[in-house]
Amino acid sequence: MKHISKHYGGIAALSDVDFVAFPGEIHAVLGENGAGKSTLIKIAAGVTDPSAGELYVAGKRVNFRNPTEAMAAGVVCVFQELSLLPDMTVADNLSIVAPPLRGGLIDSRAQRERARELLAMIGCEDIHPLELVRNLPLSRRQMVEIAKALAKRPKLLILDEATSALTAADVERVYAIIRRLRSEGAGILYVSHRMHEIEALADCATVFRNGRRIETFRKGERSVSAIVQMMIGRELIHHYPEKPTPDSGARVALSVKNLSWGQQLRDISFDVRKGEIVGLGGLDGQGQRSLLFALFGVLKGISGTVEVLGKPLRLSGPRSAMRAALPMALIPEDRKTEGLLLSMNIRDNISLASLSRFQKGLRFDRGREHFAVERMIESLSIKISDLAAAVSTLSGGNQQKVVLAKWLMTDPGIILLNDPTRGIDVGTKQEVYRLLRDLADSGVAVLFYSTDYAELIGCCDRVLVMYGGSIARELSGTDLNERTMIETALNVDDKGQAA
Repeated sequence: MKHISKHYGGIAALSDVDFVAFPGEIHAVLGENGAGKSTLIKIAAGVTDPSAGELYVAGKRVNFRNPTEAMAAGVVCVFQELSLLPDMTVADNLSIVAPPLRGGLIDSRAQRERARELLAMIGCEDIHPLELVRNLPLSRRQMVEIAKALAKRPKLLILDEATSALTAADVERVYAIIRRLRSEGAGILYVSHRMHEIEALADCATVFRNGRRIETFRKGERSVSAIVQMMIGRELIHHYPEKPTPDSGARVALSVKNLSWGQQLRDISFDVRKGEIVGLGGLDGQGQRSLLFALFGVLKGISGTVEVLGKPLRLSGPRSAMRAALPMALIPEDRKTEGLLLSMNIRDNISLASLSRFQKGLRFDRGREHFAVERMIESLSIKISDLAAAVSTLSGGNQQKVVLAKWLMTDPGIILLNDPTRGIDVGTKQEVYRLLRDLADSGVAVLFYSTDYAELIGCCDRVLVMYGGSIARELSGTDLNERTMIETALNVDDKGQAA
């Protein structure tokens, strides 16, 4: 890329950027959300046109009009927003562009066999080719997306937060795929906010900030703290807010007794007090997400009892949870499909969950709504150019802030968080951590699931580690450390023996 710029109205997403990626090299692309990373890879993948500048592939100038032309040149991108069709099978999705034909019709048997080969290539033989994509958990869908990209035999593979939704085992599979592609001469552009992944994989890295390329450097030439400072333009002093002394006399906000749901949740009991941040830990898929959905009334067939401020709560639906003695809010895992309506504008997304507040009889008070939305945008420092713009135009971090703003507008007393910092940059994470602690300090009860152990240790007053749909152990104080959390998550004792 030479002198690449991209403007959206008066906003410069990229400004005079020079960027080079080489064959047989893993090149990390770093920066906060809104730094220009997504725009860079969209231009490389033919999704959007640059406002100025030139693009070259293997020394030849190109002008991609769409992703199909980019893929024909060997440039394939796995975006954070998955492109799979949920109501089609895995096999259909993997061959959606060029299915095998026989007599002018799709050869279903050859398509299934091709799907099996691709799934075996990424170590996911457990995924059935005829399974509907909508029935797969997010981590499995992400692996199918990667298999779909490999089917195109990329010369340059672009991975945008490819591991943010994956289990630990799948992350290792992706590492192996990336290293194999590098050894075969493919170039890799790797966008991630997980610094340990960058250290483990990248041969070199480029940092972007405010639409400009700040620096490109080889592996080992810059410390993590130096990289973070380049990304955010300031020194990062405190990673997590200071925890207050636990108040054992605080009133119990949420009390759960003997909660069960099929084989996924088994006899779960715990309390969360007002002003407390309680984490849900353990390996991914141990019932954490199901527990949050159960408490918010999404699941049917729940047994056990839930009380809010000592009053029984009927788990009959989200509306009941939102109208509890302390109103509940659920921040979902996937902001794109569960948290936002991407084609709607920013203002309507933020006010969506609290529209009743602005209704007076048959009249809707648009002025009050606008004022409340503006206040929320200011308090969360959401970077926007126009309230009427589609929320899909925002960076990932700002989209996540819109999801938070939507639910904070409902004035919740209990907040359920499902991996809220997945796929957002280090600076925005700091703001989310600070926000959670400020909410707790104001008396809100927070139940917080994260796949990041360091995040749970740094943010939470206590952590409930789940295993096999049950709470295996509660950790607090000096026991709240990574070693103990991992041992509990793996269901082993401190001597490494299976419990």
